[in-house]
Order: sequence, then structure tokens, then C-alpha cells
Amino acid sequence: MINRFRSWIGPKEREQMSGPAEPSAENVPQHIAIIMDGNGRWAKKLGMPRIVGHQSGMKAVKRATIAADELGVRYLTLYAFSTENWSRPKEEVDFLMRLPQEFLALELEELIAKNVQVRMMGNMENLPEHTLKAMREATRRTQDNTGLVLNFALNYGARRELVEGIREIARSVEAGRIRAEDIDQEMISAHLQSGDMPDPDLLIRTSGELRISNFMLWQIAYSELWFTDAYWPEFSREHLREAVAEYQRRTRRYGGLK
Repeated sequence: MINRFRSWIGPKEREQMSGPAEPSAENVPQHIAIIMDGNGRWAKKLGMPRIVGHQSGMKAVKRATIAADELGVRYLTLYAFSTENWSRPKEEVDFLMRLPQEFLALELEELIAKNVQVRMMGNMENLPEHTLKAMREATRRTQDNTGLVLNFALNYGARRELVEGIREIARSVEAGRIRAEDIDQEMISAHLQSGDMPDPDLLIRTSGELRISNFMLWQIAYSELWFTDAYWPEFSREHLREAVAEYQRRTRRYGGLK
């Protein structure tokens, strides 16, 4: 698959970014976030129902988790279901809500053996009880693990996350626990659902779409972005390693100069 690079990169920069797509052991991104996109289109391309694409996407979740762990990534956040996805057909939503239960039934023991800690961020309301039960069981059984943190964004929307965090801060101001002047970026970050994790260093989106889709809007302010035309069920260990290799070729200046 051809990866989509930013069109404004000049020839000199492209030459500097060229080279083998193999990451080094140094400067590995601490936190990678992935917008897993293209399950339905992948299935349609093969003449199969969309739900087959979602089921095949579970295998890509396992591949990405193993590859991230091999590289030494500390946090892997996967956009599994957005607050906007409820507008999809009920049959598809019901199937998507069964996937966490199915995935964890198959993979939880191996995740435990690999010292992976499972987490979830998003809103609990509207989630079926069987979905919540599976996620709670996985987080409980892996809470003491000290390896890769596998964080599922489930029923998650960044704008809602920001609104709820700001409301919580506003209530503290009203109660006199803090002053408005005390509010800073660190306080806002701490009131988000990812508050105890570092911001993503690298954001990946599959399927060739070039947008963020209401995902971790505050946290990705200075993340490096990497897009691939590969649909999520096609996403492989090599794709992740290629993304990390390109990340390592970039210079993060955070608005300053090199």
C-alpha cells in the first residue's frame, strides 16, 4: 500500500525522510494512538458483509499490540468505537458491542502472560452490560501488570471528554477549591480521561482518510501524524514498524527551531 505523505513536504525533506522502513531501538514513541478505520470498506472490496471486516479487524488489534510491545512502546490507544458510531445500523452496532467480549475471551490470557495492562476510556452509559462486564474483567485482571498499556477508546468522543473535564473544573471553582487563575494546561490534561498517560507521540490512521474524527483533540496537539491507505484489517507488524521508523526520521520542534 502507498502511504500518504503530506503534500507540502519538499524534495529535500523527502530525501531526508527516505530510507529503510525499519525503526531503531532509540527514540521509540512512548505513546501511539491509532484510528482503526476501513473495516467495512475492506469487506466490501472483497464482496463480504461489513461485520466480517470488523471481525477481521480484531486480528489487526492483536498484531498491532504485539508489534508495539516488541518495539518497547509504553502505551497503545486504539479508537474502537466513537460517540458518533451509534448512528450506524443497529445490527452493526450490536455486532461491534460484542467484539470486546469476543476479543478478550480469545486473547486475555495471552495479554496477561505478556504483562499487558488493559484499560478503557470513554463513557460507560449506553454500553451493553456484556461489553462493560468484559472490559471490567480485563482491567481488573491486568491492573497490576507493568508492561504495555493497551487502552481502548470505547464510546469515546474528544469534544465530550473536554466538556466533561471543563465542567468538573468549573465545579471546583464554584466550590472555592480553586481559583479561575489556577486553571492551566496541566490541570485540563489531568481532568481528561487519559490524565495519567502521556500525550500520544504518534497518531496513525488507516484506510487513506486524512482527518482526526473527534479523537484525543487536546492530547494530539503536537503528535506526529502518519496515514496509510491500508484498511485496518490489512494493518500489519510491518505497517507499525514503518510508521515508527518515519517518526524517528522526523524532528519534533514543538513550535521552536531545530
